[in-house]
Amino acid sequence: MMDYVRKFDIELEKEHYYAGEKLKGWVIIDNSENLKVRGVRVFLRGKAHVEWRITRGGERRTVKEDQYFMDEKAVVWGKDKNDDGCIPIMPRGDHKFPFEFQLPESALPCSFESKIGTIRYYLRVIIDIPYASPPQGLKYFTIIGPHIDCMDERYLSPVSASQQSKKCCLCCMIGPISLEATLERSAYCCGENVKVKCEIQNGSDQNVWVICRLVQHVEYHINKGVLGLSKEMSHKVWEFKGPTVGPHTTQSFHDLHKHLQVPVMPPTLAEICRLIELYYVLKVSLGMEKSGEDLCMEFPLDVATVPFRISNSPGPELTYEVAADNVEGGLYISPEFQLGQVYDGTIENEEDIILYRPVYVCVPHEPLNVTNMNNAHGSTSSPRLVSGHKSRKELTSEKCTSI
Repeated sequence: MMDYVRKFDIELEKEHYYAGEKLKGWVIIDNSENLKVRGVRVFLRGKAHVEWRITRGGERRTVKEDQYFMDEKAVVWGKDKNDDGCIPIMPRGDHKFPFEFQLPESALPCSFESKIGTIRYYLRVIIDIPYASPPQGLKYFTIIGPHIDCMDERYLSPVSASQQSKKCCLCCMIGPISLEATLERSAYCCGENVKVKCEIQNGSDQNVWVICRLVQHVEYHINKGVLGLSKEMSHKVWEFKGPTVGPHTTQSFHDLHKHLQVPVMPPTLAEICRLIELYYVLKVSLGMEKSGEDLCMEFPLDVATVPFRISNSPGPELTYEVAADNVEGGLYISPEFQLGQVYDGTIENEEDIILYRPVYVCVPHEPLNVTNMNNAHGSTSSPRLVSGHKSRKELTSEKCTSI
């Protein structure tokens, strides 16, 4: 029967959607002969999936869990599977069957790809041919979400923190060292620059400098069993070393934002998907020539899907790009989306054909290489409750006004 189906494809009006929009598309079928077809059915699915291997009782086994956000069906030609009666004939020719789904208004997590967990939205089309294996087609698309607006009042209030060194060493210090940092707003769309200011009071006899790090934290959860299972991944997005402040000098830095850009990466996901959560932390500390790094402060930072706007001015024209390759969401490409490859988790050949990658909203920008320190690119993976690591709830409950 498949010999008579010369073309079978799924087309969408566009490749990315927001919650509440109408998803429109067409099933394309070109059959060279009249065919008995019970029906052509389109299924809309949105699903999160997490999976990893654990050792229990000396045995290795796989643990996994799914969460569904959408599960709808439409019959675009013929009958539903359970309808009785004669089987209709699909005449030979080139057919274009339209379909339409109303996406839910509720908050939807963004499309996301990693080795441990995925959030995928797709259409599955089945051509129900009696007494034959039904041809099936898959079409993946991207959901841009959740709705996080940089203009929300909770993000617009500046957050400040300050610390003073408690170290006392006559060989390297004859006065106090203090660091004060202010994050002007706490949400940024990809492509925007992070508005942070610092002041350093260096009362010592050594050179010091400010260090800014943006860190991505991803938490994976499986809620089965008595306590459930969790796994965490952390990735250093970038690390920036500011200008040197000499001994017995006080200096303010109000232009750090020129060097600190949010790259394209998945937005913050908190309390929307029970299996996968993403959050970001801006860490500001002081590097010291003789006595190492000190005075570390952490600022929760949300990666948003709606950028900052100036009042009474049109907002920027948004673009949609794949995530940077040093963060979860951009590091991994599933083998099912790679044509003719042996899976190794990476893409090295520029000629490799990638069938699908999720995209993320960003403002037009010239990509900026923020990192200017040696050995700054790094990532760690570990079980939950990493020593010294604070969860998103712990970070958001802390007040960074004065330390």
